[in-house]
Amino acid sequence: MDALDRKILAELQRDGRQTITELAERLQLSLSPCHRRVRALEKSGTIAGYRAHVNAQALGLGFDCLVFVTMRESDGATVAAFEEAVAEVENVVQAQRLFGDPDYLLRVVAHDLPAFQQLYDKRLATLPGVQRISSTLVMKNVVEDRPLPM
Repeated sequence: MDALDRKILAELQRDGRQTITELAERLQLSLSPCHRRVRALEKSGTIAGYRAHVNAQALGLGFDCLVFVTMRESDGATVAAFEEAVAEVENVVQAQRLFGDPDYLLRVVAHDLPAFQQLYDKRLATLPGVQRISSTLVMKNVVEDRPLPM
């Protein structure tokens, strides 16, 4: 990974839809080397994929909540069962295992409070191995989906 690879990554984080031709022009690089470098970054897993950043509000998902989960047990089978089950809950848009207490932090989106309450009661509270769940509402996203520093 050299400085040019980092410039490619920074540019693609800024606009992942640009063509290789546009990218090469912005970096003042010829097309073939630019294409080879992008493919090498993809093959190495440095570029993990491309996606659209969708506005949750535009989809009616204006309820944003952080859910803290404390597990009853931390053995491998319980953790695996919990992680597999939480991955199937489509309203969980981010899930992180933490050191200490709580054990997990989930970011959950829903249409509104009643929709979240139903999700909480029927899905989140019934996840395997859960001892305690607490949640807090997100008032405002101050920094969101920031590109990684290069």
